[in-house]
Amino acid sequence: MLKILLFAYSRQTYSGRKIELMLEENLPMRWLARDHTYSYHTINNFRQSQHANNLIKRSFVYFTMALKDHGLIQSDAFFIDGTKLEADANKYSFTWRRAVEKYHAKLKEKTIKLYEDLVEKRVVKAMSSELVGTANGMALMAENIDDKISELNEEIAQEPKVIKGGSVKKRRRRFLKKIRRQLKEDFIPRANKYEEAEDIFKGRNSFSKTDHDATFMCMKEDPMKNRELKPGYNLQIATHNQFVLDYALYSNPTDTRTLVPFLAQFHSLDFFDHIVADAGYGSEYNYTTIIDQFEKQPVIPYTTYQKEQKRKYKTDPTKSQNWQYNAEDDYYIDHLGVRFSFYRYSRRIDKYGFKRDFKLYRADKHQLSVQLDQLAKTPSGRQRYMQVNPTWNYYKAKVKATLSSDEGKAIYRRRKYDVEPVFGHMKRDFGVRRTHYVGNALWKMTPD
Repeated sequence: MLKILLFAYSRQTYSGRKIELMLEENLPMRWLARDHTYSYHTINNFRQSQHANNLIKRSFVYFTMALKDHGLIQSDAFFIDGTKLEADANKYSFTWRRAVEKYHAKLKEKTIKLYEDLVEKRVVKAMSSELVGTANGMALMAENIDDKISELNEEIAQEPKVIKGGSVKKRRRRFLKKIRRQLKEDFIPRANKYEEAEDIFKGRNSFSKTDHDATFMCMKEDPMKNRELKPGYNLQIATHNQFVLDYALYSNPTDTRTLVPFLAQFHSLDFFDHIVADAGYGSEYNYTTIIDQFEKQPVIPYTTYQKEQKRKYKTDPTKSQNWQYNAEDDYYIDHLGVRFSFYRYSRRIDKYGFKRDFKLYRADKHQLSVQLDQLAKTPSGRQRYMQVNPTWNYYKAKVKATLSSDEGKAIYRRRKYDVEPVFGHMKRDFGVRRTHYVGNALWKMTPD
């Protein structure tokens, strides 16, 4: 069955019904199927099954082993790159995180205000502030209102039919019914919708209503040149000599956050010495993980590497990299002559939990001259600051040394004609520009 699907895909045939027709009319397909026929239901069920995806993953492992045995791949390096694929989703079915957070916050404000009013009127019981703004908290409020309405119904039944000026309890019951209807028909459904959306985001800024795993991103193919956002996936592959050794599909639109999880699931990582990728993968987190955890040598330039090689950058006096540095006393002197002495350490934690350590330097209050004293201050009159990330500078220097060496240049030069042509063959020759199934769960299977 797998051979049938691969042959059909090589002929740019992806429909289950058309594959079924090929099994009847195409001689090579009949030979691969040994003259067996399968309905499109069987074909579609197979390629959507966990067994098929585990089989594909195992096939990549066996394929890599065969390449090693025949000497078609070497252990010097492998190459990683990614491309965008459109998802099988409605391109107008977007949900944006900022919009959800904005309207959810407004709903919580309304709910808290309503809760405080009802507590003051002794309609609902007190509950924690964290619970009030949730759908469960709103449901408890509605239950308390139901109980209060039941009490009022019993009291109203004991009242005379005619009361001068009208019944106060009936007016209160009408008010509570209005609040209950607002909670059950408006507040609670909206809160459930917002909470469900926040669970689906998983750190992303958007998702598609018809494919929750798809993220809206700019595609490589943009015929209208308007940077239209479409639901899609980020396909990552590892290659050597244009042989695809592994793949993975991610919802992240950028390549930076896909490198570490891709390497963690790559079955042949231990076989290679160098990891090669473009500047989109260069970051402190990736360098730290590759060197310290995977114990590999990254041949990955950081984003400003090419810029730093230019003479204009090297001679720019405003760049702190070009300032004078005294390692013994730990201070910098900028191009104006202002001295920056070490002030304190600082640590920042990004939204992914990665910690970065900085050294802060502050301009001395007393410089060598009155003019320098003024230059040491900002326009608002405060002392100037600068910060240095020693760990990031260490990895940048290490990567720069690798890329500047003859071996590093030779390895990185191969990236352009090793991994890039694979996407050209995939999109141009095989016509694969989008996924044909909803969700990326089936792409995450691992071999048994």
